[in-house]
Amino acid sequence: AEYMGEMIQTGISAIDTMMSVVRGQKIPLFSAAGLPHNEIAAQICRQAGLVQQKNADDSQFAIVFGAMGVNRETARFFREDFEQSGALERTVLFLNLANDPTIERIITPRLTLTMAEYLAYECGMHVLVILTDMSSYADALREVSAAREEVPGRRGYPGYMYTDLSTIYERAGRVNGGIGSVTQIPILTMPNDDITHPIPDLTGYITEGQIYVDRQLNTKNIFPPINVLPSLSRLMKSGIGEGMSRKDHGCVSNQMYANYARGRDVEAMKAVVGEEALSKEDKIYLEFKDKFEKRFIAQEATENRTIFQ
Repeated sequence: AEYMGEMIQTGISAIDTMMSVVRGQKIPLFSAAGLPHNEIAAQICRQAGLVQQKNADDSQFAIVFGAMGVNRETARFFREDFEQSGALERTVLFLNLANDPTIERIITPRLTLTMAEYLAYECGMHVLVILTDMSSYADALREVSAAREEVPGRRGYPGYMYTDLSTIYERAGRVNGGIGSVTQIPILTMPNDDITHPIPDLTGYITEGQIYVDRQLNTKNIFPPINVLPSLSRLMKSGIGEGMSRKDHGCVSNQMYANYARGRDVEAMKAVVGEEALSKEDKIYLEFKDKFEKRFIAQEATENRTIFQ
């Protein structure tokens, strides 16, 4: 079957509108300790599908979920969430727990992707791969490297970590002539919220954008706390527009991004000069920023919004 749209709809407004995920893309979720990346991942698994065009068929859509070094609570959360929502029927789970052998943690993402490739290229399905937590994977790589007494690189991680990560991330995409596709959303937790840490740094070089989970938005009780400003989808332009999402998608996205950025600047200025010194125009941008966060970015964990909404 030929699909009109190239976009994968996650049902999360911030992602679908501002950083659209295209079939065959690899786009990581940059998060940090204590942030609700698991809840966001579970919501994507429940809701993800092709943009509902007339000829779209959701039975051709599957999810392969690989968890590395997760604790039992996280593993239970995902399993129960998938069972309750019915997402388990189209999901394959690979679970490597924190007390499982390190070497299993290194093969888990590869098993996950082999399964995804089988479903995509042998069964002609569109597969979304979620890998969490890539930071646990990189730590396992460092552990094995240290045991082998290899020369360490930055922060003790092996010098070949970039190459190793690329052997995982580069297994996303489509095969010429085939109808299936493998799309990756790896999740990593940035140690100390540091985006310059080797794991997010190298991941950012290989992948096609990032979805940034923000601690400040989380503190404001906004769920999902996705900050659209440092987030990016490099392939967004090839998956949106007339016949794929909406004709005005690109323009709306760019305009909202610009207005939100201006609103954040005004907020920073307000902290210095006070609200009285703001112009009428500045106040409008400030109001837009608040409404954008509370009404557009924020949504319920069970709320599935289509791109047309």
